[in-house]
Amino acid sequence: MSYLRAVWLFAAKDLKTELRSREQVVTLLFFALLMLVVFNFAFDFTIIDFTTLGAGILWVCFIFSGVLALNRSFQIEREQDRIQGILLAPIDRSAFYLGKVAATVVVMSAVEAILVPLSVILFNFQFSDRIGIAIAVLILNTIGFAAVGTLFAAMTTRTRRGELLLPLLLFPATVPIALAAVKSTTHVLAGRPFARYSSWIGLSCAYDLIFLAAAVLLFDHVMEE
Repeated sequence: MSYLRAVWLFAAKDLKTELRSREQVVTLLFFALLMLVVFNFAFDFTIIDFTTLGAGILWVCFIFSGVLALNRSFQIEREQDRIQGILLAPIDRSAFYLGKVAATVVVMSAVEAILVPLSVILFNFQFSDRIGIAIAVLILNTIGFAAVGTLFAAMTTRTRRGELLLPLLLFPATVPIALAAVKSTTHVLAGRPFARYSSWIGLSCAYDLIFLAAAVLLFDHVMEE
């Protein structure tokens, strides 16, 4: 079996499981919507410009819903000790990691695809011609969050309180990508030229590459007893 096919099979397995139950996407969506409504009542956006706080609000919703997605991702494998069967399969373990990353990115992107238009309507904001670069920024930073989150979720999956330990390990490690995501999204919402936030895009790209490469190299050791 080719490496890319193995990655696709692992990602497809998670996505098919989610499509059958719809439990994860519904939970993430309602959680993110609840946070969005709370922020809407917390700030008066008839006075405050959405470009000032909008990026921070959106990424708080994305990151916290992403933590729920990561917990659910490995909870599926813990049931009936399915992860043992996967690890015994004659497939590179890094393909398992990349498949999990791909599935997490798809699930988070689905939530973002619903949440962003709703926030635009709710906060009365217009993207105009910035939709393309906004989508690129969202995907780039979602990949970075999923890359590091999947690695830490794999590390904590066999602990008794993995769902509590994961945020404690994950949030400090995601500070660079969260900062880059908020800064670059703020510039995009404000319609500023690319040169103003190109350094933040560069930070996001470097973060994605470093964590993806490090995780692929270290995942065999992470999954060992």
